[in-house]
Amino acid sequence: MFCETSLFVGLVVPGDTIVLFTATAGRGAADWASLVVAVVSGSLLGETVGFVIGRCFGPRLRASRLGRRIGERHVLRAERWLERRGGLAILLSRFLPVMHALIPVTVGASRYPYRRFLAWTAPACVVWACVYVSVGQAAGASYQALAQELHFAGWIVLGGVVVFLLVVWLGKRLLHRLERP
Repeated sequence: MFCETSLFVGLVVPGDTIVLFTATAGRGAADWASLVVAVVSGSLLGETVGFVIGRCFGPRLRASRLGRRIGERHVLRAERWLERRGGLAILLSRFLPVMHALIPVTVGASRYPYRRFLAWTAPACVVWACVYVSVGQAAGASYQALAQELHFAGWIVLGGVVVFLLVVWLGKRLLHRLERP
């Protein structure tokens, strides 16, 4: 989770998938709580490093090879979204692909105060972590319960996870469509 938002790894390997997969192994409240704490901690540290990178290297990063690889279109979209929505953009970006990797750097480059950034991103990280860990753990528990009764239980659980990911994907597309200029 740390690398997802600070080093742009989330552009290649989405944190959503990693958290869902990891959470399927969880058994009980202690596993759930420890994974939520790990995911929130990694997310907040990663977003903080992304913010600092934006603060220190914002314009230079944009002109760099990495900036060109990310694409001017994505960077402009993140800037425009931040200008229009302010703190709400920071909160919602946690739930959007690409944006959650770009917003911390964009916010850092914009001279937005770190305390306000943290006030918006921390609740988003907590909600995101709780939802994804809960769904992953429920999928893992469902698989264990069904595996005792059905030989095709894995396919049922996989179908449930696919339906969840499809709902998330459709929600993200709707948010993108609403945010177009």
